[in-house]
Amino acid sequence: MEPLVEELLSWKLAVVGLWFVAFFVAERLLPAAPMPAELAAPDARRRRLGRNLAFWAINGGLSLAFVVPVTAFASAHPLWDRPGWWSGLPGLALDLLLLDLGIYWWHRLNHEWKLLWRFHAIHHLDRTLDASSALRFHVGEVALSASVRAAAMIALAVPVASVLLFETLLLLATIFHHSNLKLPRRFERAISRAVITPEIHWVHHHAVRRDTDSNYGSFVTLWDILFGTRNRRPREYGMEIGVEDRSEAPLPELLLRPFRRQG
Repeated sequence: MEPLVEELLSWKLAVVGLWFVAFFVAERLLPAAPMPAELAAPDARRRRLGRNLAFWAINGGLSLAFVVPVTAFASAHPLWDRPGWWSGLPGLALDLLLLDLGIYWWHRLNHEWKLLWRFHAIHHLDRTLDASSALRFHVGEVALSASVRAAAMIALAVPVASVLLFETLLLLATIFHHSNLKLPRRFERAISRAVITPEIHWVHHHAVRRDTDSNYGSFVTLWDILFGTRNRRPREYGMEIGVEDRSEAPLPELLLRPFRRQG
């Protein structure tokens, strides 16, 4: 691995780790919504947190074994040489915009294609939202996402520095909009015109499919508005979080569920 890539990965891990800890602590001191009754007991809280952290640990291993090598390979094998104008800060800004557009469509496809939904549904089965929900993704979804991203890097000749910066910003945004931190209402409404906030993403995790299949943006609200998937429904703290007609399960079952026959 190149020294630059190693340094960028170290900075990414440090920044994201500190951001996660800050939100994890803050949302427990100032929660926006109470914990659902079935998760209120200390044992239930620990089991849920354990599941989410287990997904994070598993995907951390996958990242070292698969995601990082695939990303490095893609960066070293672009299909073409970029023109001079696609460099520097303007080129970086364009990379970030294109990568965010790609994440919007990948997220949307994860809802619209049944095969992809099998994996992505594991993320949505979480019965409530907090910073740890941002860590809960099935290993199959992470592998598929890394593969698709690598193909995009090769096709668009995206440098690895742009990808790592985008991934860092995306993780910060994902922890933020999954968090249960109570924000000043005027502040949240103001920034929601530009970026995805907890209020917007809360509706995306509502256990009603018409709401789940909306608000696909991960960073900016532009794509949902442009492609007609923005859901203006306000967040209600009593709304059920999860997947319609599906239930939470222990970690081993969640890992195997995408590969089993589903009704």
